Amino acid sequence: MLMYVVRRLLQAIPVFLGTTFLIYFMVFSMPGDPILALFGEKTPNPAVLEAVRAQYHLDQPFFMQYLHYLQNLLTGNMGTTFSGQEVSDVLARAFPVTLKLVLMAVVIEFILAVVIGLISGLRKGGIIDNTNLVVALVLSSVPPFVALFLAQYFIGIKLGWAPVTVGANTTWSAMFLPALVIALTIYVTGMRLMRGSVIEAQSADYVRTALAKGLTRRRIIPVHVARNSLIPVITNTAASFGALIAGTTVTEGIFNIPGVGKVLFDAIVRGETVTVVSIVTILTILYIIVNILVDLLYAVLDPRIRYV
Repeated sequence: MLMYVVRRLLQAIPVFLGTTFLIYFMVFSMPGDPILALFGEKTPNPAVLEAVRAQYHLDQPFFMQYLHYLQNLLTGNMGTTFSGQEVSDVLARAFPVTLKLVLMAVVIEFILAVVIGLISGLRKGGIIDNTNLVVALVLSSVPPFVALFLAQYFIGIKLGWAPVTVGANTTWSAMFLPALVIALTIYVTGMRLMRGSVIEAQSADYVRTALAKGLTRRRIIPVHVARNSLIPVITNTAASFGALIAGTTVTEGIFNIPGVGKVLFDAIVRGETVTVVSIVTILTILYIIVNILVDLLYAVLDPRIRYV
């Protein structure tokens, strides 16, 4: 098990370097001068302009800038924003907010996928199964930003059941509505995976053997059917976690949530290479860690899986 984790961590090194290099190159290639844009309509003194560029190493070639960033990163220094704030301080304020939103959405999505998928799989072809499939088809066809606006208008404004915007109030209850809407728009894939796995597991040899031994369905379904059917759902949930961490910009914009999405959007607009790459770096590390943990969880769910 230890050697497997070490191999996965070594495999993550080129992924990490490739991701940060590509993002750094794309931000570097953006048109315009981000330093000149800081001064707005004012015309700065050329000496001041060059001094600011040198401060952020923007006067150096692309590869030198990237190597300088990696050197600082290895020493724990993520650099500073154009406004003079430490990038680490900005991320320390924004990441907990986004993590709270994503964790809530992923937990709701996982529960919905497992429960609804299990019920549909056990009642294949019935009224409940067909109803779940129709509802899933409708929810999957609605774009997330449309669903967010509708929930904000009807539930937040018309009914007053939830805050319309989050703002500085980043409590669990304040972010429940956007998390619920996100979960409803992404649970469909996990539900279908769970349903298919449950249908397949019921005809498996080990389930028929358990029935022949006299075990009750109350025992077989949770231990043999549901447990073995969780693996594809967990894989999908892990992928959803990584995607949501990086893709909360629209949600945070609609509900005014001060998270990573807002920071990332502002940094891209200003051309802050260091801030953008730092956010992507943290996202990459989180995604790698989550996938390793999911792989290790497979062995817990299915005793037949062993890592050497």
